[in-house]
Amino acid sequence: MIGLATCAHFPDGDADDALLAAALPEARWAVWDDPAIDWGSFGLVVIRSTWDYQDRHDEFLAWVHAVPRLLNPPEVIEWNTDKRYLAEVPGAVDTTFVAPGDAFSTPAGEYVVKPSVSAGSRDTARYAPGEDARAEALVERIHASGRTAMVQPYLHAVDGDGETALLFFDGAYSHAIRKGPLLTPGADPHDDVFAPENITPREPRDDERALGERVIAHVRERFGDLAYARVDLVRGDDGPRLLELELTEPSLFFRQGDRAAERFAAAIRARA
Repeated sequence: MIGLATCAHFPDGDADDALLAAALPEARWAVWDDPAIDWGSFGLVVIRSTWDYQDRHDEFLAWVHAVPRLLNPPEVIEWNTDKRYLAEVPGAVDTTFVAPGDAFSTPAGEYVVKPSVSAGSRDTARYAPGEDARAEALVERIHASGRTAMVQPYLHAVDGDGETALLFFDGAYSHAIRKGPLLTPGADPHDDVFAPENITPREPRDDERALGERVIAHVRERFGDLAYARVDLVRGDDGPRLLELELTEPSLFFRQGDRAAERFAAAIRARA
């Protein structure tokens, strides 16, 4: 039997994962922090919508290392759940990391502040020059939780072009989507499990495919081919830049890719 790990907010996965459940009828949903679950009873456990781990990162990693057979593997999850990985992945957006105790210096132009350990765009906001006090308050809030803050320039192409997310199963490109802009000027960080998203299918540009393949090549060199990966890109002045590399619990947007759920189910079965 295959376990699909989720959180208590979505005990049967989110709406997009309904297609996966149909393509993988031998699987069952299980809440990752439910003490009644015997994770050793599963032939394989696949992380899906475990979107409440950000405030319990150490507890989550302890669970990850305790599951006997996990996708993606524990060493991948430990590396990927802290966005300080952006310092080593090719093509990443320029990022400054502000650890607890470090001074926060505001950059020129609009910028984004978020935690290095986060999910669902929580504790994330966009700031303009003159809003330094609000930004500093968010940095302090992130530091108070024991996490490192990240500061990135706001790339304005996202306002019209959105983000491009490329999905890879078994190291091979599957499909891509457009995600509409999430961060509104002047808005405070949201406290929901995840921010509402506007998702549509997208045919990626050649340079986006090329950067996506470079990122996956980096992952392959470090960890081998993974069952799933999502490469989130946004356009900068000099072409696409990597915003995030999602190897843990990303939405995989099965509804926007023809037979994508079946391809992912095949990747899971190949490892079960």
